[in-house]
Amino acid sequence: MHWRSKCQGEVEITIEGVTPQIELRPIGIVHSSIAEPLDDIWGRVQCRIDLDPSRFTPDCLSGLADFSHVEVVFLFHLVKDSEITSASRHPRNRPDWPLVGIFAQRGKNRPNRIGVTICRLVSVDSLSLEVEGLDAIDGTPVLDVKPYMREFAARGEVHQPEWATELMGEYWKAAE
Repeated sequence: MHWRSKCQGEVEITIEGVTPQIELRPIGIVHSSIAEPLDDIWGRVQCRIDLDPSRFTPDCLSGLADFSHVEVVFLFHLVKDSEITSASRHPRNRPDWPLVGIFAQRGKNRPNRIGVTICRLVSVDSLSLEVEGLDAIDGTPVLDVKPYMREFAARGEVHQPEWATELMGEYWKAAE
């Protein structure tokens, strides 16, 4: 299979074996007290994820309550096309941090606007999940929920640059 795409309106590229378009339907929506994208408040934020009752029944969550954490895949739905970054930038636009590629950071202005967060599962009730530490705002479309299993955690020693440690230092603090 060949996929042809015009990049920047100039060059035609053929990529063999790549799906040209993917259609995703949200499985649910986030209900949160946080309505705007903010940094450094997410530690104790509890929110609810309601699954779409037209597509799912409560048995789709059967057994999930046996896990302490879930991995939530969601869409940064408020990011406009004009805000997408496909090259490098200073994280949080701080010039004192290095210029790094969008795939070397976790900013919301990603090419596909996809966010992924591991958060604590507080409860499961019918088609609703109560979670803590999900950095998604009210109205965020949820694309998938998976149980977090330690066997899927990083294997081996984890290292990261100092700027990333500094950036994340206050990210999970509680809202004041």
